[in-house]
Amino acid sequence: MTREEKATFAAGCFWGVEYMFSNIKGVVKTEVGYTGGTTKSPTYQQVCTRNTGHAEAVDIIFDPSIISYEELLYAFFKNHDPTTPNRQGVDVGSQYRSAIFYHTQEQSEMAKSVMNSIEKTDLYSKPIVTQIVAATQFYPAEEYHQKYFEKNGMKGCSVHN
Repeated sequence: MTREEKATFAAGCFWGVEYMFSNIKGVVKTEVGYTGGTTKSPTYQQVCTRNTGHAEAVDIIFDPSIISYEELLYAFFKNHDPTTPNRQGVDVGSQYRSAIFYHTQEQSEMAKSVMNSIEKTDLYSKPIVTQIVAATQFYPAEEYHQKYFEKNGMKGCSVHN
């Protein structure tokens, strides 16, 4: 029996990030929410004020026998623009920052390694500004945000394809 693992990513509006990860084979569960801030149990309205310090993020449970953390990292970098600080497309604010919230030292090292190897390619013309920080308390978003695209018949809003 394989032990499932957790990953947490922030890459702009969490609806599109969740949709993208939920469609990757080996991802068992996704949940959108808020992390990386100082306010306990923030609401969407509070996070939108930019005063809580939280990022819109996605908690992912994955089966490493099907997909590796490294493969999730490459999907993360491929599906948003990690060169724009506090912004993805029309969404502007610190809650839309690009961040990897690692749960283990191995995840931290892998995130740095993948980011360094992507920076050596010509995939992006500007430097990557993605934060790599230790995971903190994750607060699930309100129910209407969970699986938002599926509930509303949408297919995604990837900024970078």
